[in-house]
Amino acid sequence: MRWLPVLALVLAGCGDDDGFSPTVENVAGSYSAAEFTLTTAGGTVDLLDLGSEVTATLAEDGTTTGRLFVPGSGENGEDVEADLAGTWTLAGSTVTFSQTADTFIRDVEFTAGPNSLTGEGTFEGQTVRLVLTKFD
Repeated sequence: MRWLPVLALVLAGCGDDDGFSPTVENVAGSYSAAEFTLTTAGGTVDLLDLGSEVTATLAEDGTTTGRLFVPGSGENGEDVEADLAGTWTLAGSTVTFSQTADTFIRDVEFTAGPNSLTGEGTFEGQTVRLVLTKFD
């Protein structure tokens, strides 16, 4: 009888905590950045605190619209602004984007969660992390 509490804990740890199973229908929607960071050898910068914005709408037909804006991060300190129009696909829990705009978003796989998409990639020794939260 002593092992019953231990067994209960083990079994509880094996289950799917949120019961979320990504489908095109429940991943589609409008998202905005809840977390957007850049990590370098010098530390982590919160890009949202600097005025960056990311919005994306994923339609059920596989198309996307949206905007990426990062102030002062372009060549010569220019603002970076990109149109995120394109397409998206879902394979399992992985969302990938195909867009004309040359941004890290099309180079990163995002993981679909309940009302969120999380992506992270490392480019030239710098790690970009973006968490998008669904708002519709």
